Amino acid sequence: MNSKLVLGASLAALLNAGIVSADWDFAGGKGIGSACKGLPSHAALKTALDQAVSAETSGLNLHMWATIVNRDGVVCAVAYSGINRAAQWPASRVISAQKANTANSLSLDSSSASAGSGMNKGLALSTANLYSAVQPGGSLFGLQESNPVNTEAAYGGNQGLYGTPVDPLVGKKIGGVNVFGGGLGLYAAGQTLVGGVGLSGDTSCADHNIAWRVRNNLGLDHIHGVGGVSGDALRPDNIVYDIGADGKSAGGFGHPTCLNSTSAAELPAGIP
Repeated sequence: MNSKLVLGASLAALLNAGIVSADWDFAGGKGIGSACKGLPSHAALKTALDQAVSAETSGLNLHMWATIVNRDGVVCAVAYSGINRAAQWPASRVISAQKANTANSLSLDSSSASAGSGMNKGLALSTANLYSAVQPGGSLFGLQESNPVNTEAAYGGNQGLYGTPVDPLVGKKIGGVNVFGGGLGLYAAGQTLVGGVGLSGDTSCADHNIAWRVRNNLGLDHIHGVGGVSGDALRPDNIVYDIGADGKSAGGFGHPTCLNSTSAAELPAGIP
């Protein structure tokens, strides 16, 4: 019998029993607890995800994948809301990781301030905020091609472990830039950016809404007052629906509406 499969099964059993840390890189064989210290565990992400999926009524009402990365873009947890890994779009596992990476890598906190320039309160950018900016003629055109996905990390490992506490992505950097709804920065107390969360599995608008609810459920939405492009100080990185009949965003950071969209203002306000 394959010794790696036996080890993987043993680790999964120990994790489910709560005997060992959920922050384990099975593929690399190294503990990553220090890299993900202070970030939600797989169990916490799964609980927050299940609650968010149940609460959200927009989109197609599908199950979701969720990924958390730390400030360096290292994957800390991957979870799904369905009964197994096939109960939501398989493609969305990697997409959720891309979104988490994108939101984390393009958001800032108050450490970005300086005497001469910089954002005094940081800049929270969701992946939804990038859609119009990366179109031809947009201020960020080409951004989506700038950071390729780590395909070995994305598609490697034992598929049977996808979405479990020992998902092969854990402990690796996924890379990638995604430019539609579903990715948000994670802001701890003091408006400190600690990583990102990505959601995928439904319409991109529903992905954004569910990601928003997951972040709120995790208590990592200390975004009130952080800089943003939404025009809403309580929700600085919220999705913006300002694309006109000409296909252009009035503010430059708009996102298309989706099937069964809801008002962005209905999402929970961020906290200081």
